[in-house]
Amino acid sequence: MTRITDLAALVARHITRTGMVSTAVKRLSLFRADEPTVPLPAVYDASLCLIAQGAKRVSLADRSLVYDATHYLLVSVDLPLVGHVTEASAEAPYLCCKIDIDQVALADLILAAGGRAPKADLPALAVYRSDDDLIDAAIRLVRLLERPEDIPTLAPLIEREILYRLLSGPHGAALRYMAVADSHLNQVSRAIALIRNGFDRQLRIGDIAAAAGMSPSSLHEHFKAVTKMTPLEYQKQLRLQEARRLMLSEGATAGSAGFAVGYDSASQFNREYARLFGAPPRRDIERLQTSGSLLMPV
Repeated sequence: MTRITDLAALVARHITRTGMVSTAVKRLSLFRADEPTVPLPAVYDASLCLIAQGAKRVSLADRSLVYDATHYLLVSVDLPLVGHVTEASAEAPYLCCKIDIDQVALADLILAAGGRAPKADLPALAVYRSDDDLIDAAIRLVRLLERPEDIPTLAPLIEREILYRLLSGPHGAALRYMAVADSHLNQVSRAIALIRNGFDRQLRIGDIAAAAGMSPSSLHEHFKAVTKMTPLEYQKQLRLQEARRLMLSEGATAGSAGFAVGYDSASQFNREYARLFGAPPRRDIERLQTSGSLLMPV
């Protein structure tokens, strides 16, 4: 466990208070919690999540996974999850680094290896036991924060090594299949990106399906198989999460937040918000502010 202890020390050095920080390394984010958090819905980007200390539970529909300092979470496509830190204290805070998957670099690695990826039935969300090579690469990536002049040259090389380690690991088949242009996982990933980029606008299933290279019925079937929700339900969750962020972080009113994310009806916004977060907007924001709960996706 020496290497994971080294990673914990590095993460703690660069994030000293509860919360999350983006870093000078483009696809690297750091997270800290000094106490357990309440379950919070969020869309997790396609990423590798390495906990250096503490533990967390994430759920997709009726499936729950726990990961800690001995396991990593791999999210193959952007997924709507509910997560909460389960082990954290002021003396031993939850410490995590998230490395977003560079899809271009991933595809390049797969092409360099040659061969067509077979269809993989592995889940798009999975937890696996960590290994020293992966942790060592993560340590070198975080350590670049102490040498910012090295980031432009070395960060892409270390990220490429991390992707190579993942492709060589137990989830490699799913990552290869996800990178194949005409695979259902890749098509769903493209549909997700389109929805995320225009979540505040009216969703036209036919347009999304065509852009993803699928029929509307195929999109619905495979989208729900991967995300456990329909495209419209996915868009709704994106809207509500962004409205929550606007109210909590920018002080927006419920009415202005709902309008900003595409709702025309205040009553519909309040109703759907309460259904997702368990309380109407104003009460939910007051609860979060009082408890100090974090809108932390990892």
